[in-house]
Amino acid sequence: MKSNWIRKSHRWLGLIFSLTIMMSAGSGVLHMVMTHTQSAPPPARPTGGGLDAAAIRTSIADAVTRLPEGLRPVAVNVRMIGNEPWYQIFTNAGPKPEYVSAIDGRHDPAQDEIYARQIASLFLGGKEVRKTDFLTAFNREYINIFRILPVHRFDADDELGTRVYVSTTTGSVTRHTDNERQFEASVFSNFHKLGFIRNKLIRDWTLGILTGGAFLVSLLGVLLFFLTSGRKRG
Repeated sequence: MKSNWIRKSHRWLGLIFSLTIMMSAGSGVLHMVMTHTQSAPPPARPTGGGLDAAAIRTSIADAVTRLPEGLRPVAVNVRMIGNEPWYQIFTNAGPKPEYVSAIDGRHDPAQDEIYARQIASLFLGGKEVRKTDFLTAFNREYINIFRILPVHRFDADDELGTRVYVSTTTGSVTRHTDNERQFEASVFSNFHKLGFIRNKLIRDWTLGILTGGAFLVSLLGVLLFFLTSGRKRG
């Protein structure tokens, strides 16, 4: 009687939760394919042709006095933007930096986008790029595994739909993708992590229920094996 109840439960629960197993198996195969078709994350290092230290005429101490009133520096980098050295100054105001020329001390916050465009173009071999977004939060394409925010998005407007995400904080491209690569990534996210469910709490509960159900089906199968194996030997 006990094994009959377990057999029926195993059968119906197996039917209900088989979709989860199929999705997990399918996304696992896709993940293997993606290791060959998706490029590795770009190195998180500044790009460019080197620093012209001899061109620096303004000291850091002078540069920080050019910041808008109320801003206090917390970190300073020197970046070559358009073949000129600039101080990239991070302040108490947030993650987006301020820029002061290391040559003549002029303050120009627009250099952040100019610098990002330069990074994107150099990464793509000198291609012309078009800015399409500035992200301060993760979205469905630039997800939290890429970790770094804020980032600028630039599109190359080519036949592949190439686009790159650029961090001026690291001075590098943080993600490089195109239409084909993103299609693979989206399918994987939807199958493996139920990415089509926008609400994270609902998605986590759904994943927990489906995964727990698959575990229960497996457990019932193991119990059924031991309950019926002695009867078969008899």
